[in-house]
Amino acid sequence: MGGVVHRVDVAVIGCGPVGAMLANLLGLQGLRVAVLEREAAIRDLPRAVHFDAEIMRLLQTAGLVEAMLPVLDISPGTKFVDPGGRLLLEWPRPAAIGPQGWHAGYRFHQPDLEKVLCDGLSRWPGVTLRRQAEVISVERGADAVELLYKDLAGGEIQHINARFAVGCDGAQSLLRHVIGGAMEDLGFEERWLAADVILRRPPPDLGADSVRYCDGRRPAASISGTGDRRRWEIALLPEEDSESMTRPESVLRLLERWAAPEEIEVERAAVYTFRAAIASRWRLGKLLIAGDAAHLTPPFLGQGLCAGLRDVANLAWKLGRVLRGQDGASLLDTYHSEREPHVREYIEMAVRIGGLMKTSAPEPLLNGGGSARMDLIEPRLGPGLCGGLPEPRGRMAPQPMADGGIGLDDRIGYRFAAVMRGDVACRLSDDLWAMLRARDVAVVTDSAYGPWLDGIGAEAVLVRPDRYVFGAAHDANEMRALVAAL
Repeated sequence: MGGVVHRVDVAVIGCGPVGAMLANLLGLQGLRVAVLEREAAIRDLPRAVHFDAEIMRLLQTAGLVEAMLPVLDISPGTKFVDPGGRLLLEWPRPAAIGPQGWHAGYRFHQPDLEKVLCDGLSRWPGVTLRRQAEVISVERGADAVELLYKDLAGGEIQHINARFAVGCDGAQSLLRHVIGGAMEDLGFEERWLAADVILRRPPPDLGADSVRYCDGRRPAASISGTGDRRRWEIALLPEEDSESMTRPESVLRLLERWAAPEEIEVERAAVYTFRAAIASRWRLGKLLIAGDAAHLTPPFLGQGLCAGLRDVANLAWKLGRVLRGQDGASLLDTYHSEREPHVREYIEMAVRIGGLMKTSAPEPLLNGGGSARMDLIEPRLGPGLCGGLPEPRGRMAPQPMADGGIGLDDRIGYRFAAVMRGDVACRLSDDLWAMLRARDVAVVTDSAYGPWLDGIGAEAVLVRPDRYVFGAAHDANEMRALVAAL
């Protein structure tokens, strides 16, 4: 065993997008972080292809928007059609910038995202990425977590002492096994072929929209990617062997419905078992899990990666407060209580869409009415660190453009913010100003927030570092109670 014991605040197991984002947010707070990744390099293969405005906002918080923008395309939306091509249901994306300051959806190539996130780690002196590091043992101590990992390049066993450890290590998570608890099955398990292709020339009837083909025998999806990339996801029949269906001749045969062999180059073909499941425990003392380690979703809503990134957006600032002594470790209990109901709503919707794709008729219940149109869902956080008026606590605050054309998240920074009308700020007492300063709460009186405050019937709102609303208030006294709760 290596003689040196490395001591850090947080050990992050896994450096996919979820682990890398967590490490960036922890580095932003000046914490000491070790990221342990088994792979020697970023896998140069497409996997996740979509994220939404909330994730773009998270990249903005992490200071990585400028690096990410050149490799993004705006997502135009999704259509659901029957086997004959008849439109059943539309899920459009507005062309304009939305209330969060970004477009509703973006398309990307996962290796590009991982490179931006991993390159971003070099900005933080306290963050170290260790590749070819396979974690082999995790032991909980009274005050720390002891991790052993094998350096796959040299064969040595290394030792890390961390105040917390977070498993962002995927569906087969070692840390979830250590934490214990069952995976709740949400009633979906199907094998699908995922074929990623590069279009040599776009077939004439293949538009920019992603298309989901509702077919009782073999549902499928055609998903637009960046540039000339396209993904097809095709349900496999029970009698079809997974290995044989990934052979080039089998893939081309399945794709010939949409594109001739000379029109495409198959970059990758793999069979996945799409599942819907949620872990019953996300935390055991100083051990936590996030992303696929905590939940699995079918890809039909495009929220698998988004859900994992939301996990670490929720967790990172809470870890920071605990490690700085601003809160007790019980604050971390709100991570599971807030995130589990939120991600459950997305997964259940994805399962419903998977069921819809096995039919040839639209499901009015998708948007609560009879029209063949689906709207974005925006779940509220589960119970946790929220208070004040019933609305809009637990929901994302908007990000209007501030005076001078800057996104208000950039003006606020990575901290709590008290958003209020200017006349309310003028009436704040000296002791409330002192409370705000002591708790490092930014005070924002920009008039751009006026329409939002009007819409929710509030004079002031306390917004968390993850941009979710802590609580809204009618007046300065109610705001005092919210700030005191911090």
